[in-house]
Amino acid sequence: MITGEIKNRIDAIWDTFWTGGITNSLTILEQMTYLFFMKMLDDAETKREANAALFGGKVSNPVFPEGNWHNPETDRDVPYQGLRWHIFKNDEATSMFNTIRNDVFVFIKNLGTGKASAYSRFMKDAVFLIQNPRTLVKVVDGVDALDMNDRDAMGDVYEYILGKMAASGNNGQFRTPRHIIRMMVQLMKPTLKDEICDPAMGSAGFIVESAKYITDHFKSELLKKENAEHYKKGMFHGFDTDATMLRIGAMNLMLHGVDEPDIAWRDSLSSSNTDKDRYTLCLANPPFAGSVDSEDISKSLLAIANTKKTELLFVSLFVRMLQLGGRCASIVPDGVLFGNSNAHLAVRKQLIDNQRLQAVISMPSGVFQPYSGVSTAILIFTKTNAGGTDKVWFYDMQADGFSLDQRRQEVEENDIPDVIARFNNLAGEETRTRKGKSFLVPVDEIRENDYVLSMNKYKEVEREVVEYDKPEVILDRIDNLETEISAALAEFRAKFL
Repeated sequence: MITGEIKNRIDAIWDTFWTGGITNSLTILEQMTYLFFMKMLDDAETKREANAALFGGKVSNPVFPEGNWHNPETDRDVPYQGLRWHIFKNDEATSMFNTIRNDVFVFIKNLGTGKASAYSRFMKDAVFLIQNPRTLVKVVDGVDALDMNDRDAMGDVYEYILGKMAASGNNGQFRTPRHIIRMMVQLMKPTLKDEICDPAMGSAGFIVESAKYITDHFKSELLKKENAEHYKKGMFHGFDTDATMLRIGAMNLMLHGVDEPDIAWRDSLSSSNTDKDRYTLCLANPPFAGSVDSEDISKSLLAIANTKKTELLFVSLFVRMLQLGGRCASIVPDGVLFGNSNAHLAVRKQLIDNQRLQAVISMPSGVFQPYSGVSTAILIFTKTNAGGTDKVWFYDMQADGFSLDQRRQEVEENDIPDVIARFNNLAGEETRTRKGKSFLVPVDEIRENDYVLSMNKYKEVEREVVEYDKPEVILDRIDNLETEISAALAEFRAKFL
């Protein structure tokens, strides 16, 4: 858990960027990410050097070998050692600024081997935007105080920074609330045998939370070499069309101990994405009403639903990407649940008739405040290609632990623990009536209602009969009140006038 002291340090770094003229939250996060990476490289190299010295050996394939590195942008040779954080951090302001901007930044952009590759391969179009040496010195001092070797702590730090980005109101659409992501991961319970994918990964929140769940629940199993290798290199997959978010997501994963995730620039809905029957678990919050190149939409997705609506195309994509028996939990706008177009109906039929739809969890419309008041739901299904939907579990989540206005302050009301508990005991839901927060609906009833998945279609509303007084009784009551008021006014005049 991030401490108040570390929060204050991060807040101070954030404020330094603002006073230095960089006020876009995404830009601040990106520039901080570059500096984090510079420090992580040096810290990791220092640790390897210490281990090698302990056993009287040398570091194999060092990031900072002896000799010079040739800077391709300035066409000059620079000592590798001068590129190290613990060296340049002690330089005078202007010298440090020139070293970082002209040499170190170019170095990390061109770094493409070893553990750095997962992050560095997205650095091609990166731009260093800190223009003030004094600002850079203050930021470097702030970052230097953070322990990059404590992955758990740095993961919390990065999530706190992502939260600040969201709270600032800029680019918040990239971030699904952390507690909602955590709830979805806890519902799906990933295991070490899973291959997990988010085809619209953004800052990699779903992948990171899945990684945390694995490390929390499979600590002893991760000590085995094959499990550790799978965790670091084969378990997590993510794609996005924004290079900035790929850099941020890669850093987020590195700070959570996932050194070589399979993340890449990709338009997941395009014909260039050929992933099929590959993953065992998809977790996502894909873009709603996003722009899409209609001429490049994968024909296999259009075969399920002939549409340009991204929210429907992504559901089709999940079906195609999953292995048989693979599971999916995805956030969708409410329109997916009841839209009456042919494409909406086709997607719902696909999930109900051809796959096994298990749950529809309706979330309150304030979950994505202050950016949007859109109503959303979580769909949970398993790919079978042979049907299997028997009963669908519905839950009406009315509170998520935060106020549902734009301030999103913490409150006591929180349905999330109840959602998880009830989902894990669906047998106990059999006896629930349709007057409560959750209940099961037989698939035949859903088919009879045109495959509508809106909970309100099936919920029983209890109406109480209210009897009002007759008009003459109400009028008599008004007359009596007027008499009392007149008497009180007369008494007041007699005493004071």
